[in-house]
Amino acid sequence: MLGEIHDIVHEFPNLEQMIQKLHETNPAFSSLMDEHDQLDKKIRDLEAQNQPTSDFHMEELKKKRALLKDRIYDILRQHN
Repeated sequence: MLGEIHDIVHEFPNLEQMIQKLHETNPAFSSLMDEHDQLDKKIRDLEAQNQPTSDFHMEELKKKRALLKDRIYDILRQHN
């Protein structure tokens, strides 16, 4: 869905406290989360501009976002 927010807190609302704690105390997690959320914003901005990029490029961005989300979820599971 166009413009839908996929930042990490929205993706895992039931883990918000753990996300905030890890973001503050775990530099690797913080870096992954920031990269994911910046990429999510970039994707939403491109979608809002009616995709002024190729479909291939947009799909690559979305794949990268999904991979980052998977890595973040792995860290969250380890700390749960």
